[in-house]
Amino acid sequence: MTERIQAIRGMNDILPDEAHVWEFFEDTVRRWLRAYGYRGIRTPVLERTDLFVRSIGAVTDIVEKEMYTFVDELNGESLALRPEGTASCVRAVIEHNLLYGGPQRLWYWGPMFRHERPQKGRYRQFHQVGVEALGFAGPDVDAEHILMCARLWRELGVEGIVLELNSLGSSEARARYRARLVAYLEQHQDALDADSTRRLRTNPLRVLDSKNSAMQEIIAAAPRLADDLDDAARIHFDAVQSKLRAAGVACRVNPRLVRGLDYYNGTVYEWVTDRLGAQGTVCAGGRYDTLVEQIGGRPAPACGFAMGVERLLALVKLGTVAIAPVAPDVYLVHQGEAADRVAETVAEALRERSVSVVLHCGGGNFTSQMRKADASGARYAVIIGDDEAKAGVLSLKPLRGNAAQTQVRVEEAVALIRDA
Repeated sequence: MTERIQAIRGMNDILPDEAHVWEFFEDTVRRWLRAYGYRGIRTPVLERTDLFVRSIGAVTDIVEKEMYTFVDELNGESLALRPEGTASCVRAVIEHNLLYGGPQRLWYWGPMFRHERPQKGRYRQFHQVGVEALGFAGPDVDAEHILMCARLWRELGVEGIVLELNSLGSSEARARYRARLVAYLEQHQDALDADSTRRLRTNPLRVLDSKNSAMQEIIAAAPRLADDLDDAARIHFDAVQSKLRAAGVACRVNPRLVRGLDYYNGTVYEWVTDRLGAQGTVCAGGRYDTLVEQIGGRPAPACGFAMGVERLLALVKLGTVAIAPVAPDVYLVHQGEAADRVAETVAEALRERSVSVVLHCGGGNFTSQMRKADASGARYAVIIGDDEAKAGVLSLKPLRGNAAQTQVRVEEAVALIRDA
């Protein structure tokens, strides 16, 4: 027997029994984004590798260890499957001159790719919803993004998500802090693990993000970036917090929150939960005021966030909103030569009037067809035999409850289905 081909490890199928939860999430997200005036943008999953090296940072874990990259045999270019969406979105904005028309509020949805060790909530192909605001410099948009997230959690019925907040300040502030941090960590170099030892010379702020329990005491005693912030960064960060307090959104300032992508500056934040085990971050973002220029555009302020769909869906399933599978309005049962000819016409007539219909296929007697009608979850069975076909009517049988079966014409059936 021919060997079966299976999916690549860490790249998962979304099966019909799960798809309705994804559809609920997608529909909720689209309504939510429209309420804030964000417009959709769709970018390719394949980009030049240099886009991510230049934006995310050459010495980040994503670029060094996690990106799927290859050389295009046709032209020798190094290409990568996108590991995140912000860089692609900014590249598209620059390429198509979107900022010439003024600031942009944009969003995207799609698969991202990282070569990680697969585990619950962390996959090699995963999905993100990303929201970007380009051309806005003030703390009002930082706060808007956080308030947007708080509203979405309520609409999804998810609980147990906590907001952590920090400011990375300007590049000059981070340079001052980096020097102090490196000097401190060098005093404890014998206690650093292999990852932190490597990061000490390349990306020392990422040492603060280590989850190694043996290093937490050293990290807790490390110098604080807040001590190096300039006045402008302090004022901006205080304004963000003030707006959150005024809106009733609770947060905790986490001075060790640095994010893993080099393009961040100023406000950064993560929405975290303890309900998903090790993969506790479900949404994260912040300001990236230098990224547009880094990628080749004119300098422009910007901020945004991205949420992990798989992790959020895991919380949705634990949440307060019951999500029933989507069922058709009608399952159309038919038997007999005349009935078979009429059934398709009746099904299309109902669909044209916004009634969803599953037309039975594959033959079988009325009893077996009615079992399938009941199993489909449909609210009604439409039954057409040769007698109904000749009379130009159909039998409408409610499948939920005790109402009686009736013989009606198509328009009457539509009215009864809509009124139910």
